[in-house]
This record gives sequence, C-alpha cells and structure tokens, in this order.
Amino acid sequence: MRSLWLCWALWALPLTGPGAAVTEEQILSSLLQQLHLSEVPVLDKSDAEELVTPAHVRAQYVALLRRRHGVRSRGKRFSQNFREVAGRFLVSEASTRLLVFSMEQRLPPNSELVQAVLRLFQEPVPEAALRRHALLSPRSDGARVTVEWLQIRDDGSNRTFLIDSRLVSVRESGWKAFDVTEAVNFWQQLSRPREPLLLKVSVQMEHLGPLASSFYKLVRFASQRPSGTRQGEPQLELHTLDLREFGAQGNCDPEAPVSEGTRCCRQEMYIDLQGTKWAENWVLEPPGFLAYECVGACQQPPEALTFQWPLLGPRQCIASETASLPVIVSVEEGGRRQPQVVSLPNMRVQKCGCASDGAPVPRKLEP
Repeated sequence: MRSLWLCWALWALPLTGPGAAVTEEQILSSLLQQLHLSEVPVLDKSDAEELVTPAHVRAQYVALLRRRHGVRSRGKRFSQNFREVAGRFLVSEASTRLLVFSMEQRLPPNSELVQAVLRLFQEPVPEAALRRHALLSPRSDGARVTVEWLQIRDDGSNRTFLIDSRLVSVRESGWKAFDVTEAVNFWQQLSRPREPLLLKVSVQMEHLGPLASSFYKLVRFASQRPSGTRQGEPQLELHTLDLREFGAQGNCDPEAPVSEGTRCCRQEMYIDLQGTKWAENWVLEPPGFLAYECVGACQQPPEALTFQWPLLGPRQCIASETASLPVIVSVEEGGRRQPQVVSLPNMRVQKCGCASDGAPVPRKLEP
C-alpha cells in the first residue's frame, strides 16, 4: 500500500524536546525574528519609564490574550482499535466510481483516528482480453488508481482532494489497499457526523503517447462478488486509539512528584521575564507567564501494531496544543520609542498528549 503520509504537513514545536517548555533563548530568538532585529536594543531605564502605553495598544494586547485560549495547534495521532465499514458504489463509469460510506457512530467516542484503509476488490481480467493486450501493447501492463475525497459545499458546488494513488497491473486480481486517513480527517473537520464520506476512485493509463494502450480500462473494482456474497464490497477499516488507556491525563497533580511511572501530563513552569537581563527595559508586558511543559510517560502499543507501522517510533509525551504569547515591547519609530504589540507563536503549552515519534498530521481543511 502506497501512503501519502510524506505529503502531509509535519508539525513540530520549537521546543528543546517533544514536551519541553519553551526557554528564554527561544523567546528572545522569536522576538528578534518578529521585529526583524539582529540584536537586543540597548535601552536605559529612563526610556521605559517615560513610555506611556496608549489605550489602543493595550486593547490589542488584551484581545490577543483572550484569543490565545481558543487558538490550538494540531497534534499527532496513533492507533489501537479497528472497525470495518461496508460501503457502496453510488456512481459507476468506465474509469471512475464514487464510493459512499455512512460514518455516523463509526468512530468511538474519546478516541483519535490513526489510520483509515480503503480496500477494493479488483476483478480478474478474462484470459482472452489479456492475450489481446499482450499482442497490441506488450510493454503496457499498469494502470494508475487514484483515490480522492469529494466535498460537497453548502452552495451545492464540490471539490476534490488527492488522498492516495498507486499502480496496479491489469494481470492482477484480489484486494487492493489504499491509505485514506487524510480523507477521514477532512470529513471529521466538517463536524457533520450524519453526512457520508464520499471517495472518488479513478483509473487512468500510466503512460501517454502513441504506444499507450486503453487496456487500463480492464482494471475494474467489484461492488459485489459473482457468488452473491458481500465479500467483494468496498471496505473502510478504521484504526483508532482509546484515549482513556493510551492518552494523557491532563494537568499534573501538583502534590505528586513526577517519576518514571507518572502518566503524561502538563506541569506548570513559570518564565520570569522581569528577571531576565535582555528583557529589561525592552519587554513592557507581561512580567512573566506560565509556559508549562509536558512530563511523564505514555503507554506503548501492542507489538502487533508496532509491526504494522514499523516506521513509527515509541510514543512520547508531547505538547499537542499550543498558544501564542502576546507581548508589549518598546520599538523605535521616527526617532522615538513607542510601545508595540508582538505575538510570539507556540510559546505556551495548552495541552499534552501521547504520540508516536514520526507520526504525521493531516492538512487542515481550508474554507
């Protein structure tokens, strides 16, 4: 099975470790980058004392403080549970088919999706057709099968997203697997549990030109086996992780010391900007903030799952959601120093979670 995981956006916090809190050096580096400065400005205490923060600057700062609680970054996912969903072909053409999967109550509550696998049964090609194919186009033996997610907008228009693509031979038959995890994640982002999942399956020739054969059209996927059983129907396998067993526990118990047996949690960690030399007379607000860090251990999946996804490393306690840090700094404009609001991304850990090292994160569905 060919996976498009490498096409997904890989997410990483600018932290010293998977769940480590941000450091003063990283705050400084981010601040210099946002202000397009190469070094910290040298300011006297009198410069800061004479500055008066205007009402609109303070209002902007307060608005960013409130907004940061609602802005979340995406985390990583892994899996343990498995479900199979039977689908049906809604539209059938020579080279394109539309699959419809009812997804209502298919994903368990308090779980995260790790992998969704679409399985299609490729029908065998008659021997006579294969002999004609060998005579007319002996070098053309493959066809490209492409799976796309189909989104129906509120206005009735639609758009498609490439999900997976692989080569198959016209001489093959049997079950073919496609990684459609990203399609299910897109569907989840719509937050419409009663709407079905629509997958468009297309078969095209792999090579263009005068020697290209039309025998790619012989690659057909069955909606039902000739025997009349349901064995040939398209199947959607959903692999999920039960967060009650494999997830983090939220905030750490302040009364209990962190040990090797501590379950992944978010621990308080205060960054004192007021006591930092480089921030003196330059950073006006805040004097400090709770950055938090992720500590503790995560339960590892069974060996069977580790074998199924060998490229994924051990699961770690990571910062799965972060928030920006708004600050008010003193900047020079027109020969005068003025207060200015700057937002530094990924400075405060909002939530910790367990994720396998190397696990991808799907793209965010844009409007």
